Amino acid sequence: MTKDPRPRESLVKSRQRVADHGEVFTPSWLVEDMLDLVKDETDRIDSRFLEPACGSGNFLVPVLERKLAAVKARHGRSDFEKRHYALFALMCVYGIELLPDNAAECRDNLREVFERFIGAETGDEWSRAARAVLTANIVRGDALAMTDSTGRPIVFPEWGYLGRGKYQRRDFRYDNLTQRASIQGTLFDAFEAHEIFTPVRSYPQLTVKDLAA
Repeated sequence: MTKDPRPRESLVKSRQRVADHGEVFTPSWLVEDMLDLVKDETDRIDSRFLEPACGSGNFLVPVLERKLAAVKARHGRSDFEKRHYALFALMCVYGIELLPDNAAECRDNLREVFERFIGAETGDEWSRAARAVLTANIVRGDALAMTDSTGRPIVFPEWGYLGRGKYQRRDFRYDNLTQRASIQGTLFDAFEAHEIFTPVRSYPQLTVKDLAA
């Protein structure tokens, strides 16, 4: 019998959590195989990924790592562009998670990958900006009910990088985004001004300093 060379991974935190919530994690080798099926998208900095049961980031962390590899290849010669596009890559990953400890762990795991990539220190301006982005992008809630932990409709930000260190943010309700996706194909696809799918809030242009405040 050939021994499986892949390292053993723990796919559950406890039997009780499996019984109560059906929580079982996807092994990393399977995650990578699945992401290879959409490699063109994972290699795009601006493609948006939403994991409706994100756990501690089993899918979102490797998605971010692939995006950051694209950042390095395309913008690695400029530290300014590398950092700003790395933050934009982080802005393009989204998650919903029912369990609070998983949601917190997912945010921490993604932030640590980002910090390591740009050489930021935990608590500095870039780290605080990343934390602000992840607070908005990784939501504790119920993906099926489309509500957050308080029972309110889930709201996600649409981020854009405008260049020269400036970002754009518009917030949309998740239930509206799913309707858009069913018509247009993906979340946040562009609609004409007369369409009913309008943001619930729009922000002035933002810098890293603004996000970190």
